[in-house]
Amino acid sequence: MTESVLRRDDGAVATITINRPEARNALTTQTKVALLQALRDCGADDSVRAVVLTGAGQAFCAGQDLREHAELLESGGAPLDTVRQHYNPTIETITAMPKPVIAALPGVAAGAGASLAFACDFRIAAERATILLAFARVGLGADSGASWTLQRLVGPAKAAELLMLAEPVDSYTAQRLGLLTTVVPDDDLAAAAAELAARLAAGPTLAYAAIKESLLYGAAHRLTESLEKEAELQTRLGQSEDHRAATLAFVNKQTPTYLGR
Repeated sequence: MTESVLRRDDGAVATITINRPEARNALTTQTKVALLQALRDCGADDSVRAVVLTGAGQAFCAGQDLREHAELLESGGAPLDTVRQHYNPTIETITAMPKPVIAALPGVAAGAGASLAFACDFRIAAERATILLAFARVGLGADSGASWTLQRLVGPAKAAELLMLAEPVDSYTAQRLGLLTTVVPDDDLAAAAAELAARLAAGPTLAYAAIKESLLYGAAHRLTESLEKEAELQTRLGQSEDHRAATLAFVNKQTPTYLGR
C-alpha cells in the first residue's frame, strides 16, 4: 500500500494498519485514499477470509487530521467534501464486506476513528484504549456512520450523550456499554486479534457474509421484507459446498472444513 497504510497477510487473514503513529494515526487525504483502497482490495481478494484493522503505536486512530483540515479551511477549500469522498465509502466498504472485520484498538479511537471501529464486526481493545466521540468539540455533528452505528450499539439516549458531551470513555466502560467486544491487557492485543481472526477465517465465511448482509438489510426494512431476505439468503447458502459439508460433518460427528464456496 503506502507508508501511511500497511497491509500484511498471514494465511487467510489480512491485517491493515494505519501507520502514522507520530500523529496518533490521524487521517490525512492520502491516508484515507490508501485505507479505502486497502479495504476494497481485501474485500475483493478471495484468499482473504478475515480482516483486522488496527493502528500503529499506541493509538487506533485519532480521526481527521485537523492540521490538514485547518490548512484547507484557511485556503478557502471545502474540507468537508471528504465525508462523501472518503469516509462514507470507507464505512460502506467495511459494513458490506463479505467477510468478518475486526477492529484492534491499541489506544485511542476518536472521531472518525471511533466510527471506523463501530463499523467493524468485532472490536478488541487494549486496556489503555479510550473512545472519544470528538465531533462536537470542533463544532461538528457525527459522521462516518456514527449517527447510525452508535445508537444501535448503545441506544439513542446514550448515543446522544456520548456525541453531545464528547467525553472520553475508558475501555472497560466502553465494553460495559456494548461499544467493545472484549478488552485485553495491552501487550496481548495483537495475539488476541490474531486468534479471533484465525478462528473466523477458518469458519463458515459464506454464512458470516450472509449474516452481515441480513443485519444490514434488517436495520432498514420491515419484518416481512426481512423475512424474505432471510429466505433468499438461506436458499443461496443451502446450495453451497460449505452447507453440505457442514451438515454431513454434523451428522457424522466430525469437524467440518469450510472452503468459502
